[in-house]
Amino acid sequence: MPTTQPILTRPQRWDEPFAADMSDELVQRLLGIEPFVRMNPADFPRSTPLAGILRNDARVVELRDGDLIVREGDYGSSAFLVLHGRVRIALESLAPDLLGRESPKRLSLWQALAPLWRKPKPPELRPSLSARDANGKVALRNEQAQPRVFLQDVPAVIGETRTAQLRAGELFGELSALARTPRSATVFADGAVTLLEIRWQGLRDLMKHTPALQSHIHSMYRQNSLRVHLRETPLLANLSAEQLSVVEKAVEFQSFGSFDWHHDLTKPNAPDFAQRISREPIVAEEGELPMGILLVRTGFGRVTERFGEGDRTRDYLAKGAAFGAAELACTTITGAPTPLRHTLRAVGQLDLLLIPALTFTQVIAPTLPRDDLHRLAAEAAPVKQSSTATPLADRTLDFLVDQRFINGVEAMVINLDRCTRCDDCVRACAATHDGNPRFVRDGMVHDQFQFAHACMHCADPVCLIGCPTGAIHREQTTGVVQINDRTCIGCGTCASSCPYTNIQMVEVRRRDGVIAIDSLTGQPIVKAAKCDLCNSHHSGPACQQACPHDALVRIDLTSPTSFANWSAR
Repeated sequence: MPTTQPILTRPQRWDEPFAADMSDELVQRLLGIEPFVRMNPADFPRSTPLAGILRNDARVVELRDGDLIVREGDYGSSAFLVLHGRVRIALESLAPDLLGRESPKRLSLWQALAPLWRKPKPPELRPSLSARDANGKVALRNEQAQPRVFLQDVPAVIGETRTAQLRAGELFGELSALARTPRSATVFADGAVTLLEIRWQGLRDLMKHTPALQSHIHSMYRQNSLRVHLRETPLLANLSAEQLSVVEKAVEFQSFGSFDWHHDLTKPNAPDFAQRISREPIVAEEGELPMGILLVRTGFGRVTERFGEGDRTRDYLAKGAAFGAAELACTTITGAPTPLRHTLRAVGQLDLLLIPALTFTQVIAPTLPRDDLHRLAAEAAPVKQSSTATPLADRTLDFLVDQRFINGVEAMVINLDRCTRCDDCVRACAATHDGNPRFVRDGMVHDQFQFAHACMHCADPVCLIGCPTGAIHREQTTGVVQINDRTCIGCGTCASSCPYTNIQMVEVRRRDGVIAIDSLTGQPIVKAAKCDLCNSHHSGPACQQACPHDALVRIDLTSPTSFANWSAR
C-alpha cells in the first residue's frame, strides 16, 4: 500500500463550463441583445459577474426543424432563450412515441451480480476525480449519450395539435428549471432555430441581481403553466375549449409562505406544534365564505380544523389538489352561502390558482353531472366535520406534515413491529454500491414506524438549491435525485440544505486506495453521497427487495392514502 497521498486541486464552480466554445466574442455579442443589454454589470458581484455567468452557465444550441427541445413530463435544469428563429409549444400532450421516450440505462444481470463475488474495493473509491475526460475534453454536465429526437412530420403534428409560437427574445423552460418540477409542455423547433440554454444556477443568479428579468420570468411562469394545469384538473374535465378559456382569463395567482422552508426545519430548538402551526400563513380560514376554488400549483398546504383551544390537522394537499370546491358546490345546490369547514395553511412555499366563486357558479358547476355535484356538496356537510379525510390518525397527519415527510416521493419507512434488526437491507445496499451503504437504518420514530435516513427523492428537492455546479440533479426520465461525481466539488451545500440529513459528505479515495488530498488546503477531498434508489438495477431498491419480513418499504408520502394503506396491512 503506497504511503504517499496524492495532491489534487479541488474543483471550483466554473472549472467545467456548460459549454467549451463560449468565446469572449460570443459573450460580448450576447451582452448586446435583449434582455442582457438592459442589465447593469455593476449590479453583479465580482465572484459571479454577468459576463462570467454567460460564459460558464450558458451555451448556444443550434437546432433543425422538428428537433425536440424539452418534453412534457421530463425533469429539466435549464431554461432557453430564443436567439434566432421560432419554436412551438404543444398545448396538448403528444403521444409517447413522438417524444422518443427511453428507459434509463440498466446494469446487465452479470453487472448487477458481479459485486457479490469480486474482491471488495476500498471504501468510497473514485477512479477519477477530474472534471475532465482522459483525453482532455470538457464533459458537458448532465448530458446523455443519445441522439437528438425530432418530429419527422411537423406539419401533421401542428395540424392535429394546438400549439403556441415563441419568437426571438422569448424565454421558456424556466418553470421546471426554477421550481424543480417536471416540464409542463413539449417544445420543438419550428424551422432552424438558435437558442441560448442557461442552466438554472446561472438563471438563479441573473434573477437575483436583475429585477426586470425576475418579473419577466414570473410572468412567463404563469402564462406557460396555466392552461396545462387547468386541463389536468378533474373538476374542469367537462369544460369546452371556450369555457376553459373563460376560466383561464378569470384565474388569479396567489403565493404564500417561504420558498426556503427547509431552513426552519433544520433550526435547533424547534418550536412546539402550536407555535409551528401559528407561523404557517393562513390562505383561507374556517368559517369564512370561500372566495373561489384554490388549486395547488406547487408546494404543500395543511388542512386544519378548530379543536378545543387550538387546531388539528385533517389532511394535506399537494400539486393538483383543490380546496373550497365542496362549499361552492353546496352553495350552488342550496342557494345559501356555505362557509369553509376547514382552514388551509401554507407549509413552506405554496403557489395557488384561484378560480373565483362566480366563475365556478356560472361556468364550471353547469358542466358537472348532477350526481357528482351532489357528491361534492356532501363533503361540505356539517356531519363530515368530525370525520377524517384519510384513515390516518390525527397525530400521524400532524407528524408527517410537521416533519415535512409529505415531501418524500420514495421515503424509506420501516415497520419496527416486523423488523428483526437483521440488517439484510443495509448489507444489500452495501453490496449494490461497492461495499458503501447509502443509508442509515436509523431515523425518527412515530408509533411503530421509523423514517430512515435515506434520500426520499423529494417532490421538492431543496438539496438542489445552491449547488454551484449542478452536480446534484434529477435524472430526466425517472425523477431520481442523483449526484454527478465528476462535478461535485465537495462544498457540502446539498448536505446542509437537506432538512432530513439524508446526504453525507465522505472522504474519497484514488485507485490505489489512498485518501485524496486537496493541493490547496492539505485536507482530504470529500464528495456528497446518498441513496440513488438503485436506479441502474432492474430489480429496484435493493433494501426493499432484501427485507425478509416485509418490514421495509419505499413509499410515496406526498399523498396520505399510500401510507394509510400500507400501515393498515
